[in-house]
Amino acid sequence: MDFVAIDVETANPDMSSICQIGLAFFQDGEFHSGWKSYVDPRTWFSPFNVRIHGIGEAKVSGAPTLPEIEEPLRSHLEGEVVVCHTRFDRAAMHQAFGLHALPPLTCRWIDSAGVARRTWSQFSHRGYGLSSLCDFLGYEFQHHDALEDAKAAGHVLLAAIETSGLSFEELLAGIVYYSPRHTSNTPRHARDGNPDGALIGEVAVFTGALMIPRREAAELASAAGCQVADNVTSQTTLLVVGDQDVAKLAGHDKSSKHRKAESLMAEGHPIRILRESDFAELVGMPD
Repeated sequence: MDFVAIDVETANPDMSSICQIGLAFFQDGEFHSGWKSYVDPRTWFSPFNVRIHGIGEAKVSGAPTLPEIEEPLRSHLEGEVVVCHTRFDRAAMHQAFGLHALPPLTCRWIDSAGVARRTWSQFSHRGYGLSSLCDFLGYEFQHHDALEDAKAAGHVLLAAIETSGLSFEELLAGIVYYSPRHTSNTPRHARDGNPDGALIGEVAVFTGALMIPRREAAELASAAGCQVADNVTSQTTLLVVGDQDVAKLAGHDKSSKHRKAESLMAEGHPIRILRESDFAELVGMPD
């Protein structure tokens, strides 16, 4: 049972702003070795991202850019089974390669979060983040270090395989998710999530000037599994920001929803802020 697990950290809400990549190589069902590199994204660092992973401009000073490590990445990943925990890291790699006009990676992907949701019913709707799953499995790791997170994703996959008895080919054929509980409160653009969607368990809110109508954006998010809400609360997990508004963030020109999300993030709530185009990549990505 051979595969490569991957994790990335980003400098800011732009998924292409990768500042660290970690690869964990598993052979015959066991961790074999790891590879990790800081990456200079040649862009600004969000204080909130730095607070999470501790990587700032000083740490990437002198580090290679993504095109400068394209060759080792391709040698490790092309044609392999690649594991990531949720589709965010996969989308980030695709966006970063596209930003630099590099041909996309050709590999077979497995979402370890999706596998975990199918394996353990208590994680079918929520709580399937790396930290909570590893607490459940008794696996200790240093969260938000790319290599440590990649190793953790690999161990989650192995534990799920051992518990479920599924084969690699069954996993690669697709994941069937458990149905979530539905809510009856559906004002304005609010939606329940598709119970078979890859992003089930995420609660998305939109802000800023979007490229498509807000109602259409809500429908796309719902089809991908997200519950869509109108306002940022402690239940929010994703804040999707119009691309032009993200471009203003370095100048601190933020909407009230964005400021509310950052306030909750500062209190420890696990909210991820994304550009609209990155979210479109996520919801349009095949399983």
